[in-house]
Amino acid sequence: MMAIYKVDDIRDLSIEEIENNIDELKSELSKERSLLATGSAPENPGRIRELRRTIARLKTIKGEKEKQNE
Repeated sequence: MMAIYKVDDIRDLSIEEIENNIDELKSELSKERSLLATGSAPENPGRIRELRRTIARLKTIKGEKEKQNE
């Protein structure tokens, strides 16, 4: 289970690290969604929402960094 990142923590990461974290979070989100689809109750119901928000945060800051490097 990956940690949920705060904005300041994300800004300290490199673009490659951000991409790796996005991939890991997406796979975790996929697992959580598959558990939900099979009808089992998730351990932490708010986890899916937090994962989606963290992925969005990572993508936003990645875009900002890429724009700065142009």
